[in-house]
Amino acid sequence: MEVKRMVAVKANISDILNSTFIKKDGLEPSYVLTNIGMKIGKVKLIGTVVDKFVSENGNYSTITIDDESGNIRVKVFREDVSILDNIEIGDMVVVVGKIKQYADEIYVIPNFVRKVLDPNVFTLHKLEVLKEFCEQKSIFDLVYNQKDNFADLEELKNFMLKEYLIEEERISSIIELMSVKDKKFEKEYKSLIIEKIKELDAGKGVELARLAQEVSVPIEILSSTINELLEEGTCYEPLPGLIKLV
Repeated sequence: MEVKRMVAVKANISDILNSTFIKKDGLEPSYVLTNIGMKIGKVKLIGTVVDKFVSENGNYSTITIDDESGNIRVKVFREDVSILDNIEIGDMVVVVGKIKQYADEIYVIPNFVRKVLDPNVFTLHKLEVLKEFCEQKSIFDLVYNQKDNFADLEELKNFMLKEYLIEEERISSIIELMSVKDKKFEKEYKSLIIEKIKELDAGKGVELARLAQEVSVPIEILSSTINELLEEGTCYEPLPGLIKLV
């Protein structure tokens, strides 16, 4: 499979930190999906260095940059440590690099880090990011407002591609974000339903009708979640119309 070369996307640090990280295996690059469906695997940030760390053996170094919207760490390892040699706390820098995640931290592995001497560069960067945000937000709103008119996201995607002159990559990223969020909500609903069954079960199980009254979940999601819990063996039906955790 041919791996498409990533282009650095100008962004605010908060856009990256408040996004959804999508982990890919093999040669396919990982990326984030921002809250308005912008896909970013390689990012261009400008900010001020507020912290620097170098390990004792010199094989690991980090800087933390702040751009007034948030702060993020830039990490280098082994032979790449020299990238940060001339960077100090207080410097304004431009960072271009790949977005990574370890545990719950999103950070950047840089291709390069350079000092910015003209503060107007920072202002221009902010204006360009704002312009792109406004364009993406208008497309996201357009897609999102059509969502309830279609049976599934694939049908929505095909409609948007046919009816509007928008790049397929933009639409695909927004649709992917919607799919990820739907799966996240389904997982949250599942935990909520399991906890409610525990709470209501006095020993013989919980009536499905009562469970439907007690949980604030759309009936179609409740039904599909109950079926999933039964299929995976988390729950069983001691009697018709009753549900009980194993």
